[in-house]
Amino acid sequence: MEALLSQFTFLSDQAIQGNKNFDPSAMEDLMKLFEIESYKAWAALELEEDKQVKGAEITMQQAEDYFDSVMETAVDEFRRFEEEMERESKAELSGVDDTAETVKKMGDLMEKGANIASKLYVEAAMKSAGFNGLSPNKVHPS
Repeated sequence: MEALLSQFTFLSDQAIQGNKNFDPSAMEDLMKLFEIESYKAWAALELEEDKQVKGAEITMQQAEDYFDSVMETAVDEFRRFEEEMERESKAELSGVDDTAETVKKMGDLMEKGANIASKLYVEAAMKSAGFNGLSPNKVHPS
């Protein structure tokens, strides 16, 4: 481009000074060379832009792939955590159910024991009151 500008300056000086060796077609040829050089520069810029766009697309795709990988890992980890919590809560619930069943059985046994103790107490009270021959379940007719 610098050589073209230098040539343009030279031809312009010839035209201004009225040099008889000045050829106007040389100026037209020079303008065509400027146009060709401009198109070349434009094409080079477009090619560079395309390279940068492709590079940016590749970088973006890599970032998306990394993000997808990280999200997949996080979701898998969450699912494992959720399953672990589910197992632990089921085990804890089972333990609570077992404890409740044991407490219910103990309560039933205590009720039976209280009934037996109550019957024995009534029998002992009746014996001490002098009702030896009568069954505590039967009422005397008098």
